[in-house]
Amino acid sequence: MSEVKYWVGFNIVRGIGPMKFRALLDHFGDLEKAWHADAHELREAGLDQRALENLMTTRSTISLDGEMEKTERLGVKVLTWDDPTYPPRLLNIYNPPPVLYVKGEILDEDQWAMAVVGTRGATVYGKEAVRQIAGDLARNRITIISGLARGIDSEAHRAALDAGGRTIAVLGSGVDIIYPSESRKLAQAVIERGALVSEYALGTPPEASNFPPRNRIISGLSLGVVIVEAGERSGALITVDFALEQGREVFAVPGNIFRKKSMGTNKLIQQGAKAVLSVEDIL
Repeated sequence: MSEVKYWVGFNIVRGIGPMKFRALLDHFGDLEKAWHADAHELREAGLDQRALENLMTTRSTISLDGEMEKTERLGVKVLTWDDPTYPPRLLNIYNPPPVLYVKGEILDEDQWAMAVVGTRGATVYGKEAVRQIAGDLARNRITIISGLARGIDSEAHRAALDAGGRTIAVLGSGVDIIYPSESRKLAQAVIERGALVSEYALGTPPEASNFPPRNRIISGLSLGVVIVEAGERSGALITVDFALEQGREVFAVPGNIFRKKSMGTNKLIQQGAKAVLSVEDIL
């Protein structure tokens, strides 16, 4: 397991994503050799100038042992593609995250999971709908996956916890940086009955560009995605695109035709998403 620190090291380097990880593994056979390779060898492995410069800077400024000590101190597990406990459904998507930071526990039973997502600006109707649907799924031993965002996501996690179920939150920051900050208490409850998960290194702030890619993990961990409430331009619809690409089921809760917050979900139903009136429509 000592090689895990090299996965963590490369994961910190900006510009090295899943495709470059694969290229490095194919070229060097393992990441320890790649970490110590010279610039010429790294170029031959497929690193462009930007990634190469970032790698050289990172190698000279961080301690890999220090990074591993930090994960241990914070109670964070590091899963890589090589780890037998890496979630199998996620491993089979296009470009799965090479490194997954987990605070809490992902169990075998979490393979029975549904993503429940929606708008940050949830209406009273949206909150009631998500509480019923996510709560009923959790009571049927389905793990709820969401993004800890304000609105529908947070309500989905709370509903699962209130129902005595399990829930996993996928973050657009390091698992040590809770965003939004008012969700810290909720995040702690999620850790106790599930996990916080991120592909981003510890200390990564919640930058806007982090959130669209993390949605592929939300859908990738799940059997299907339920959109509870979303406008036409809601970020939750990015999760739908990933779900379709990954061959997941897409469900949508119909809403008021006069409300902008329901336009995205109603259009999904028009386009063939399964309309959800109760948990039985999903089960």
